[in-house]
Amino acid sequence: MSDQGPIIAVIVARAGSRGVPGKNIALVGGRPCIAWTIDAVQQCPSVSDVVVTTDDQTARQLAASMGTQVVDRPAELAGDTARIDDAVRHCIERYELHHGEVRAVVILYANVPVRPEGLIERAVAVFCKSQCDSVQSYSPVGKHHPWWTARIGEDLSVGAWEEGAMLNHGVYRRQDLPPAFIPDGGVLVVSREALLERVPGVASGPHAFFGKIRKGIINPAGSVVDIDTPVDLIVADTLLRQPSRSVAA
Repeated sequence: MSDQGPIIAVIVARAGSRGVPGKNIALVGGRPCIAWTIDAVQQCPSVSDVVVTTDDQTARQLAASMGTQVVDRPAELAGDTARIDDAVRHCIERYELHHGEVRAVVILYANVPVRPEGLIERAVAVFCKSQCDSVQSYSPVGKHHPWWTARIGEDLSVGAWEEGAMLNHGVYRRQDLPPAFIPDGGVLVVSREALLERVPGVASGPHAFFGKIRKGIINPAGSVVDIDTPVDLIVADTLLRQPSRSVAA
C-alpha cells in the first residue's frame, strides 16, 4: 500500500431514510445532524480535505456553508438498495479529477452526531502505523451477545441460533460472556486500493472494499449514537444538549 498522497474524508448523506425521514438534516442538540460530523472531522489535522456526497439540497447547502466540498450523489446511488462503497467511489473519482490521487478515505456517516472525542484521529493513526487496508470502530455488544441469540419457531419453541449449540451456550450471567463487538458507525478508514477493490486475495462481496488486512478500534459502550430510529434521535439530542458536551474529533 502506498504511503503517498493525502487522506481525505467523505461524509455520506443520503436524503432518503425509512427509519427516520430526513435524519441527516434533523435538528439534534439544536443543530442539523450532519453539522456535528462536519465539525468533528474538520478538527482532524491528519485529514487534508472534507467532501460531502449527497442528493439532499439542504445538506448540500449546509455543507458548502461550513467549508466542505460537495459532490452531487446521483439518483442511482441514492436509493434504498444503493451501497455506501459505490457512492464513495463515485465521490473519489470526481474529487481526484481536480485534486489528484488520494492515499486513503475516512468514511463518515452524516447520521452519527455523537462520537468519542479524538475517534477519527485515533483511527487514522492506527491506519498509518499498521499499514493495513482498513480500520473500523466497534462497540461492545453487551447483553445483546451472539451467544444469547435464539430462534423461535412457528410453534413458539425456543432454540439456539447456531445449529447443534446449547441454548445461551450454557451462560446465564452477562459477566461470563466472552468479549464480542459490533461495528458502531463511528468511523471507517479505507485505503484507496481497498476502496477500488484492488487488494489481491480478497473475496468478492459487500465488504470487499475493506481489503484484506483489517483493524478494529474499540469505543466505550454507548459512546457512538448512529441514528436509525426515532429513539436514537432522542438519545443523541439529549446527549448533545449536555453543557459539558464538546465536539468529538
